[in-house]
Amino acid sequence: AAALRRLREVFDMEALPPAVLPRRRPPQFMVDLFHRVADAGGITRAPALLQGDVVRSFEARGAPGAAPRQGGTAGTAGAAPAHRSDPAHTDRRRFYFDTSAVEKGEQVLKAEFRVFKLKTPRVSGRSGAKHFCKVEVYELLENGSKPQEKHLIASRLLSLYTEGWEVFNVTHAVSKWVGKSSSSHGFLITTTHTFNNRIEHNLVKFAKSQDTLQESRNALLVLFTNSNKRRSPGFVPFSTTDDMESRSASTGRRPRAAPVPSAKSPVTACHQRELYVDFRAIGWSGWIIYPSGYNAFHCRGSCLFPLGESLNATNHATVQSIVHTLKLSQDVSTPCCVPDELKSLNLLYFDDKQNVVLKNYKDMVATKCGCH
Repeated sequence: AAALRRLREVFDMEALPPAVLPRRRPPQFMVDLFHRVADAGGITRAPALLQGDVVRSFEARGAPGAAPRQGGTAGTAGAAPAHRSDPAHTDRRRFYFDTSAVEKGEQVLKAEFRVFKLKTPRVSGRSGAKHFCKVEVYELLENGSKPQEKHLIASRLLSLYTEGWEVFNVTHAVSKWVGKSSSSHGFLITTTHTFNNRIEHNLVKFAKSQDTLQESRNALLVLFTNSNKRRSPGFVPFSTTDDMESRSASTGRRPRAAPVPSAKSPVTACHQRELYVDFRAIGWSGWIIYPSGYNAFHCRGSCLFPLGESLNATNHATVQSIVHTLKLSQDVSTPCCVPDELKSLNLLYFDDKQNVVLKNYKDMVATKCGCH
């Protein structure tokens, strides 16, 4: 229990999220981002693609206070239907997001509102129709219990006859949401276009979550953040010398000295060895999407004089090995075989609110060993 509690501290998990795999499917954008940033084992290979150390995704949900849709997926909902009676002849789609999972002190570096525009079918006899429509994104501001359209965030022209993801920078708006108790935040998209000099509506469509075939096209809010967390000063690794001595004193036993290799036994130089952490074995596979485990590696072997170039020895370690070999001091031991280079690990997982998170953990994989 103590070991698993320490492991949760390393992975910054106060409590483990509930198992939702394979019942829930992650947004394809987050899956693709993980595979661009990391290799199959989660080790970072393209750090420049990340801003900060956490990427949080939130799928669009129903309007605040709305009854759940029958047959829909819990926690995700699409936009509101178009208002055909709108006097301005505009399509109106509302998208709401619950960002309460963002932790206190987390700094929002960038926020993207991603919505999938469907291709508009060509209609015969509409040769006079414009090929472009005007799209405007508004922040939905709260006014009592009814969200109000008050703040224009972005505006652009889009082709009617193409489809694909449209991405809007909403950093300024979302930064104000973080840390607020209310979760009824969202965006309003309006589209207008003209045909024979009159405004028309109900042509532009966006993918909705109630269609299971379009689940990977759900509207998505993606936040790139900095967790601003450092390991607690009170965190100490197991089996330190002081810890061993205190436990030995309580039992009346002296700590056992490290075995000294005999003249007949071969001495293995400092080198890297495998250390695979299997998330299935520790019961974490129900909420971690990628990877299923990773090779942390560890360093093992001796740092005896003379230290060759392959041992990545520091100047200090070289001098220490010489002093030890010449027995110039009885208190000096051989240098230690320790990680000489560490790389970061990336996890893609469901949090306790079933949002998909990509988190980067520094100094998790020993890629080189050396004598220090």
